[in-house]
Amino acid sequence: MIERKSLLIITLVIMAMACVGIAAAATDTSNYKVIQASGTGNVIGTPDRAQVTFSVETENTDVKIAQQDNAARMATVINALVAIGIPRDALKTTGYNIYPVYEDSTKSIIDQKVRTYRVTNTLTVTLHDVSKTGDVIDVAVANGINQASSIQFLLSDEQSQVLRTEALKEAVARARADADTVAAAMGTNITGVQRADISGGYSPVLYENYQYDAGNAMMKSAVPTPIQPGDITVSAQVSITCLIR
Repeated sequence: MIERKSLLIITLVIMAMACVGIAAAATDTSNYKVIQASGTGNVIGTPDRAQVTFSVETENTDVKIAQQDNAARMATVINALVAIGIPRDALKTTGYNIYPVYEDSTKSIIDQKVRTYRVTNTLTVTLHDVSKTGDVIDVAVANGINQASSIQFLLSDEQSQVLRTEALKEAVARARADADTVAAAMGTNITGVQRADISGGYSPVLYENYQYDAGNAMMKSAVPTPIQPGDITVSAQVSITCLIR
């Protein structure tokens, strides 16, 4: 009786292994004939977001005075930006530093004496209307900003997705056209797509080290600062593996 049960168990195990093997063979596509093709799509768009980053820098022999002066000037800048319609939630502090300025930088730190303390408060303004970029810079400068580090033009999530969809369609069309051409030249037909891989994106238009001399009278003139955002290219890459027969 025990021997019969053991034989039955062994038989069931063998049948189960056979079924697994059949299923694996049915889903194995390693022996399929395929054509691989890649395509790239590029779509040019206009930025609808801007980020301007600038700072108030103050210096004094007394660190507390440097801090107080800095805080007062930055508050003036923020209030002026709000007054021209920039929402407070579009203003973000992105840096705050206090560091000593030594009398003689050639000496070792132990031998150096602190001459002054420098305080830098950095503010980033996000704009949903890129045409206001120049106005924001002019107002900030007129009210106490003395360093401007970067201007960045970007796409909103909605605009980015619209352009990416167009770029993906273009990339797929090019990849499929290449695959069709190769298949026709080989005298075969495409029966389906086994795999598709996508990648790509875009890089913001970035102007770094947009610095100026706060004492330059031209920066305080009545002429608005002209800012041109330029265009952004959204790219998409698609690689497809097509089944042929």
